[in-house]
Amino acid sequence: MKKASVTLIAGCCIAAATPLAFAAGHAGGGDAAGNTHDYPTQVRVEYVLSCMDDNGHDFANVYKCSCVIDKMAAALPSNDYIEQATFARNASLGGEGGAEFRMDRARAETKRFLTLQADAYRSCGIGKQTTSAK
Repeated sequence: MKKASVTLIAGCCIAAATPLAFAAGHAGGGDAAGNTHDYPTQVRVEYVLSCMDDNGHDFANVYKCSCVIDKMAAALPSNDYIEQATFARNASLGGEGGAEFRMDRARAETKRFLTLQADAYRSCGIGKQTTSAK
């Protein structure tokens, strides 16, 4: 009897720990090494709101736009995301103030960001990308 109760307790602990690990982000998701890039909540919320501005404020787009930022977070560290998003957002800025955003490095970062974003849009079921940073 003692052995059976130890097995039962161990089984219960494993069964309880698995959902907790999944909820904490330790099961699935992330990059190939099992790492996830933790974006600040503000960055995620701003992205979802901007995505919904571009694609419609219906309830389904909350999930679709959240999916997009999750896909991007799985592929791109937070600092790289912020840098690439800044380049993409300001790519069409005119005058001297926009010169930095038209350099070769900025163009390459913008292209990389827009490619990743377009792939995430397709993967998450959002139609034509209509962001102004093209």
